[in-house]
Amino acid sequence: MSEEILINVTPQETRVAIVENGMLQEVQIERVGKQGLVGNIFKGCVSRVMPGMDAAFVDIGLSKAAFIHSSDVAYLPKNTSKHNAAAVNPDETVFQSLNGSIASLLHEGQQLLVQVVKDQLGTKGARITTNITVPSRYMVLLPYSNDVRISARIGNEEERLRLAKITKQLLEDMNANCGCILRTAAEGVGEAELMRDVKFLLSLWTTIIDKVNQVSSVDKVYADLPLAIRTLRDLSIDDIEVIRIDSRITYEAVKKFSENLVPDLANRITHYTGNRPILDLYSIEDELQKALQRKVTLKSGGHLIFDQTEAMTTIDVNTGGFVGHRNLEETIYKTNLEAAQAIARQLRLRNLGGIIIIDFIDMVDDEHKRQVFRVFEKSLDKDRVKSQICEVSPLGLVEMTRKRTRESLEHILCEPCLSCNGRGYMKTAETACFELFREIMREACQYETNELLVLASQPVVDLLLDEESTSLAELEDYIGKTIKLQVESLYSQEQFDVVPL
Repeated sequence: MSEEILINVTPQETRVAIVENGMLQEVQIERVGKQGLVGNIFKGCVSRVMPGMDAAFVDIGLSKAAFIHSSDVAYLPKNTSKHNAAAVNPDETVFQSLNGSIASLLHEGQQLLVQVVKDQLGTKGARITTNITVPSRYMVLLPYSNDVRISARIGNEEERLRLAKITKQLLEDMNANCGCILRTAAEGVGEAELMRDVKFLLSLWTTIIDKVNQVSSVDKVYADLPLAIRTLRDLSIDDIEVIRIDSRITYEAVKKFSENLVPDLANRITHYTGNRPILDLYSIEDELQKALQRKVTLKSGGHLIFDQTEAMTTIDVNTGGFVGHRNLEETIYKTNLEAAQAIARQLRLRNLGGIIIIDFIDMVDDEHKRQVFRVFEKSLDKDRVKSQICEVSPLGLVEMTRKRTRESLEHILCEPCLSCNGRGYMKTAETACFELFREIMREACQYETNELLVLASQPVVDLLLDEESTSLAELEDYIGKTIKLQVESLYSQEQFDVVPL
């Protein structure tokens, strides 16, 4: 399996596309004004304790208070008790593991060092924990633990023992009063690379401690890496053939990071300078548009219907126009097999999480049910996000959960449709605006003209004249053409046209 990573960078957003064998499998989007919080560390203050929920709300400086359950209060300073609102002092690195109700652990006004484990989703605030972890390429630092753990995906027992022995010795030699988790990427890695990671993480933790001691009672003390670099840190490099980046500045930053922490990958990172927009390669822009639709067509003629709600996501499998060659059971079996692979890909592409119910077409043959389930499990093996699956039920349903830490693709790119009172979704004016910028670039390259006329809805034109006016001016300078704007009252928020004059 050959894997390509395409990274598209603009002043407004970064988009990362993971392509396997010429087909888009996963996309991540990070916008400048709406960067994710997962992995960020905050110095917070308990604002409210909720004994009935066995949880508390913590002010970490965001619009909504963060939520912490008693099970996520893993460590607290020994000098912080129910009657002592002592400030967080991670410099001591003397923490106690805890059990008990939320009322016995936390009180209002108490300061905590916490880390975001789940972004704000809809009306819910961020989910946090006191079990701080700091990741690098090959390992994850556990500042308040002495354990050395190994990723379950490293199956070879000899390799697990080797990694544990080397890491324990490194931590001992550096007098590091902490533990770590060896990531899957550490398999086969030598002592020199592991030592480099340990030094990097200990230095980073010292920097975090210094920031904690300097800031006020509520503030951010550590932010995770930008998306482009984070992708490089977290991906397995074995199957990566090439990483293409269309921004010179981002290319140089990623290259430098790679040379320091992932040297084996440095020669596979290239600066993309092609005339076509980078995400037009492999028809990725088209695939993104399809990933926002409810209906996914299968090659056999069948189709899938995706419905994403607050509580869960349901996926319905239909035979459509596929009638098979022998009998109904064969038709159903082949449609379900194809659907199993397509669903696994769509879960990654749409970044669907939480409870997911898949309604496969009812099968009579038990062996067919087992085969469809096995194909689905195997297809999910490529997914880096943890999931749990139940066997096919008598009704043909598969119940599963997929870990949800960030917003889905639909929630990032779309918003509830005002025209239908929230029954559906439409692209935001911001999304339409960014798509418009890309269309202007295409038109500017294709036509010899001095002016371009943009026809768009009122919200999009307003955004171009207000928040995105600087970006529009920079785009005009870059393409060397004048851009005129005209409101089309009949256009929806998603519609626009670029006309050469």
